[in-house]
Amino acid sequence: MALVIFDYDGVLADTLDDLIHFGQEACNQLGVKHVVTKEDLSNLEVMSFATYGRACGVPESLIDKFVKISLNLFAEKESPPAIFDGLSEVISHLSAHHKLAIVTTNTSQNVHAFLAKHGLDSLVHAVYGVDTPGSKAQKISIARERFVENEEAVFMIGDALSDVRAAKEAGVSSIVVTWGHQSLETLLRGEPDYVVHSPNRLIEVIER
Repeated sequence: MALVIFDYDGVLADTLDDLIHFGQEACNQLGVKHVVTKEDLSNLEVMSFATYGRACGVPESLIDKFVKISLNLFAEKESPPAIFDGLSEVISHLSAHHKLAIVTTNTSQNVHAFLAKHGLDSLVHAVYGVDTPGSKAQKISIARERFVENEEAVFMIGDALSDVRAAKEAGVSSIVVTWGHQSLETLLRGEPDYVVHSPNRLIEVIER
């Protein structure tokens, strides 16, 4: 049995269009004259709403407001985002054999709404969102301390350079997926342990 930790945005949830739209709305509300594009996300050293705001040219004094507006727009969305094709089946399979957790810079509330919509809430053992204190590496360590016994393997699955670096800082294996928000070129700068191009490949890597 392993502990399998997923990032949320760009790994499980197809939120790219929402991120661009909500980032633009937040900029508009704050009076920041910037046209938001995918490139504002794709090259971030650290993937978070705060760094996203900075990439969009939001002044430091308004970053907290940018984050709050963006998270509220996600919470107010009528329907949670879509899940990437094949991941429902992968999560169902992995949950039968392993412990599953989510570590994200989104809110736990938004993640639970997403999991409930897709019938997965009972399969994920814990969600550590932006409302949980600590860095991503610290939250990975919290999950490991809670769920891991007897030196079992721990995998962090992300779509951002910062996910790889958080995994390394926490001393766990890193898996990057190429269907998320950052380019493969950016991801490879972190020297991840595994690169996965399709959801089913996650099962092969974790259960090899």
